[in-house]
Amino acid sequence: MSNILHPNLKLKEPTLDVPGKPSKRWRLAFATIYSARALYSLLDQNKDRKLPVPISSTPSYVVLNVKPEAFSSIDQTTLTSIVKEKNLDLLLEFGGIEGVADALQTDIKNGITTGAVHDVALRQEAFCSNTIFQRPPAAKSLFHFVVEAFKDLTLDILLLCAALSLGFGIKEHGLNEGWYDGGSIFIAVFLVISVSAVINFKQNRQFEELSRGSNNIMVEVIRDGHRRQISLFEIVVGDVVYLIIGDQVPADGLFLDGYSLQVDESYLTGESDRVQINSHHNPFLFSGTKVVDGYAQMLVTSVGMNTTWGELTSTISRDINVQTPLQARLNKLTSSIGKAGLAVNFLVLVALLVRYFTGYTENEKGNQEFIGSSTKVDDMVNSMVRIIATAVTIGLVAIPEGLPLAVTLTLAYSMKRMMADQSMVRKLSACETMGSATTICTDKTGTLTLNQMKVTKFWLGKAHFDDSSSISKNLLNLIRQGIALNTSRSNYRATSGSTLLEFSGSPTEKAILSWAVQELDMKMETLKKNCTILHVEAFNSEKKRSGISIRSKADNTIHVHWKGAAEIILAMCSSYYNASGSTNDMDDDERTIFEQIIEGMAASKLRCLALAHIQITDDQEEHDICVGPPQKLIKEDGLSLIGLVGIKDPCRPGVRKAVEDCQSAGVSVRMITGDNVLTARAIATECRILRPDQDMNDESVVEGEVFRNYTQDERMEKVDKIRVMARSSPFDKLLMVQCLKQKGHVVAVTGDGTNDAPSLKEADIGLCMGIQGTEVAKESSDIIILDDSFASIATVLRWGRCVYDNIQKIIQLQLTVIIATLVINVVAAVSDHEIPFTVLKLLWVNLIMDTLGALALAIEQPTKDLMEKPPVSLSTQPLITKIMWRNILVQALYQIIVILILQFNGESILGVNKKVKDTMILNTSVLCQVFNQVNARKLEKKNVFKGMHKNKLFLGIIGISIILEAVVVESLRKFVDTERLSLGQWGVCMGIAILSLPIGWVVKCIPVPDI
Repeated sequence: MSNILHPNLKLKEPTLDVPGKPSKRWRLAFATIYSARALYSLLDQNKDRKLPVPISSTPSYVVLNVKPEAFSSIDQTTLTSIVKEKNLDLLLEFGGIEGVADALQTDIKNGITTGAVHDVALRQEAFCSNTIFQRPPAAKSLFHFVVEAFKDLTLDILLLCAALSLGFGIKEHGLNEGWYDGGSIFIAVFLVISVSAVINFKQNRQFEELSRGSNNIMVEVIRDGHRRQISLFEIVVGDVVYLIIGDQVPADGLFLDGYSLQVDESYLTGESDRVQINSHHNPFLFSGTKVVDGYAQMLVTSVGMNTTWGELTSTISRDINVQTPLQARLNKLTSSIGKAGLAVNFLVLVALLVRYFTGYTENEKGNQEFIGSSTKVDDMVNSMVRIIATAVTIGLVAIPEGLPLAVTLTLAYSMKRMMADQSMVRKLSACETMGSATTICTDKTGTLTLNQMKVTKFWLGKAHFDDSSSISKNLLNLIRQGIALNTSRSNYRATSGSTLLEFSGSPTEKAILSWAVQELDMKMETLKKNCTILHVEAFNSEKKRSGISIRSKADNTIHVHWKGAAEIILAMCSSYYNASGSTNDMDDDERTIFEQIIEGMAASKLRCLALAHIQITDDQEEHDICVGPPQKLIKEDGLSLIGLVGIKDPCRPGVRKAVEDCQSAGVSVRMITGDNVLTARAIATECRILRPDQDMNDESVVEGEVFRNYTQDERMEKVDKIRVMARSSPFDKLLMVQCLKQKGHVVAVTGDGTNDAPSLKEADIGLCMGIQGTEVAKESSDIIILDDSFASIATVLRWGRCVYDNIQKIIQLQLTVIIATLVINVVAAVSDHEIPFTVLKLLWVNLIMDTLGALALAIEQPTKDLMEKPPVSLSTQPLITKIMWRNILVQALYQIIVILILQFNGESILGVNKKVKDTMILNTSVLCQVFNQVNARKLEKKNVFKGMHKNKLFLGIIGISIILEAVVVESLRKFVDTERLSLGQWGVCMGIAILSLPIGWVVKCIPVPDI
């Protein structure tokens, strides 16, 4: 081999002379690299391989830019060009798909070898990792939330007042004493802003983490010859990935092997037509597209930001802080209350100014404050600052800025706990909407049942068989052939050298494959080697069958095998096999016998599948292809029934109780399944969706086709009665959801297949199964049920109601203190008394109420009481019910009476000075809010202590609140302007506050309408 180097030669176009051999560019590329490496090692120049290395000192020669790396025969730019531009010519230049696989050091059958040192890491270094970086939402740092807190107009006014108070205080009393009032307000405002910003920042981070977790998809690949599940983010260039119906293509790549593969590329092209993928004309697969039919293996050529999907998503900014409907309603409520408070604030300001300028106010010495032109400017400014601060203080308490924070706390806590309860929330609004659900449409397999399937019965012809030894050899081979080849799945060794076989695929496929291997001694790999696959029709939920035509290498005969729902396959048959291997014609009587066998298995809660076969000639094969419909490549009629397989899938433990809990909560449960009517009825009865004594003809059970053929009026009339829909298609499920919504129901729907996506989107709450759910279904859902269990759905319902209930508790608590303090301050201000709650004291009360109080009630757990009430209507039922108004007004009235009595007559009643009286007013008010948190635990129930001992965090917050109040009163006297209290005085405050508990019990005896 000679290497001819021309002047000004570029590395991209090497000229190599290889006598006697065809020149393929990918082989030439290898030769060039090997030659360059040899030269490189001889020259032993700079270790930085990215720097140019001179070939010789002669200036007429070019500089070769050689990278002695593991994958130097192909680069990312070339791989991207091949797939993105669908460049078949460039693909052929590299020796086709196999040539690209060789360049990527991938064994097409066994995948990449992870045993090599740092193999995966080298691939990630050379081609990047499979991480798509979206443009993050702008300015979501801690500083962003601090800035947002400063946008509160009330806090800005308080800061201005604090600055003025600080300046005049220092001027009047000196630095040592004069900074207390203004400085204390600064500290309090800083504390409020800090707490609000930190909590919002932490919850924002938590929502981001949950959002990232929802994108962690598990993908099936082959590595070291073994199929395994890995995270989407662990895929590297060179991986061999398995794709089936419903999968989202995880990276850009090339079609290796498979049948009938069709993908939806609408997000790329805008066209809804399915795109056929094959190895000859269109082997190109793009990340983000969805598999809608068939199955395949693909060779990954680009990952992460190098993929088509990566380029698109890098330009997308996604805002995770979209308001939920409940947050929007609370913001509206906050705005309304705030406007009312500001109106009162303005009137008080006018009244105070009028009183000041008309000479009705006095200073601390009892002298008239405003004496016309004799009043000093400094005194007038000080008085104005005091009046404005007083008015602002009254306005501050009227703005319930803690309500949005309370919703954030409640949603964040609920999402975290729901994740622990096997439910991952993808959309925040689903937390709230689920509490209003009136009906749940659930799948059967894997949701009501365990999805742990096992073949328990096999009928060959009209006889039941437990032993394969009595079946003829030829027929046994046909059964093995039909099961081993008519599947998109396979078996494999668990580990290298292991004798234990594992099976991939759906639970139904696993059950049949396992049974055939163990009971029929099926050898899948041997059967595959002995046949050539001609055509494949993959299984999907609409057809409920799969078919395959093969050519035997031994005798060149063509065989067609079908497998699917028993009644569908039976309808395609005109004869049946007996145990001896001979066929018998199937007349009407015998067909009835088979139907009865199917019904008997269905009544025993077995899923019944059928196997059928026919041998055809080459002429028949060509005739079916030429004459039949474009997609009909496999003969579908005149088949011979081989046998019926009964698969047992037991109900999940606890599913009956979960269904009954939903029904007692006013939520109807409907089962929508692809099984036949008898199986569906049997399972529904066991789960208590149907009563055991329910009439067979009461229209509670219907087949999908029957429901579909009803007129619109008939569907609307009958839909409320339907509890089970059997033999349904995804379109039937969508039709059911639409009808229920038109009837006014709030509908939750479960789904796991690609074709369930329309129903999941149409429903008010889409619940996707985390184990069996396809990526398309998960993308269309609102909540992912991680364990696929109906019991987890009932838990989601309970948490949805808990979110709404907790927010109502927080609203009740905050409105109580708002009304009480607002009335107290207004009355005190207008009656020529100092307001009992100064700026600093009021900020402290707000901090206790908005932060600790909201947190204490936000973490309340769901209780059984929630499942004893009917669903809440978010659209018609007000946030503040009549029951809540009853509780709010009575508690607020009690606090107003007590505090005003202390304000006007406290010194004489208690025998204390003014400063002690003011301290006791603050102490009593704070303690009233603390004990009112206990009252708010139950909006209707009288026993507010039930279950409180189990909520350690709630008890801890109550304890912390009391301790902090003691610190403020006893240790921060100069800042908050308080005085130390004796034990007796503490006892008086505590006694007054504790009285709110029996008052709360008494008031709940007053009957009011529910809403």
